[in-house]
Amino acid sequence: MKSFTTHQGLVAPLEMMNVDTDQIIPKQFLKRIERTGYGDVLFYDWRYLDDGKTPSPEFEPNAARYQGASILLAKDNFGCGSSREHAPWALSDYGFRVLIAPSFADIFYNNCFNNGLLPVILDSATVQNLFKEVRATEGYTLTVDLENQKIIKQDGAVIPFDIQPFLKQRLLNGWDQIGLTLRHEEKITEYERTRALVYSRRA
Repeated sequence: MKSFTTHQGLVAPLEMMNVDTDQIIPKQFLKRIERTGYGDVLFYDWRYLDDGKTPSPEFEPNAARYQGASILLAKDNFGCGSSREHAPWALSDYGFRVLIAPSFADIFYNNCFNNGLLPVILDSATVQNLFKEVRATEGYTLTVDLENQKIIKQDGAVIPFDIQPFLKQRLLNGWDQIGLTLRHEEKITEYERTRALVYSRRA
């Protein structure tokens, strides 16, 4: 998994509460076994008109000014619904690295850390102010510094954020579930060697 230290990116607004995983990636697209190929169908039902191809002008992130965004600004309870890991896969495949919201669904929040996404929780007033600034300034960017746990705005103002130390270290080191296990590779190898010797003596 790609590590996360500091990221600067364009911000796209999605001012909807309770965005569930079935809206992030609808169930009909869950037939793939790879983690890639979901970016084109992210927010499918909102993002496209009925033909499934034409971008909907009503879906704010479709606006030309937000194309190439890598930071998604959202509302409360983002990622609620089912526990499907395809949701962070789709967000990551689209190009997002940071999600900012007042709250996230618990399972979705933890799934983000398995897939190199940084979900940042900020208070509602701060998030609402960011929505205003994003819309008022085309090309609005933020710099997210995970090591120092701060978001730096274009005017230099700093917004601090909290994160669990263990989750922070996971992203800084690029440890997904496999990476966490491989930290103990030497012990695992030694256990397997010892176990093989025990069984060979019993044979």
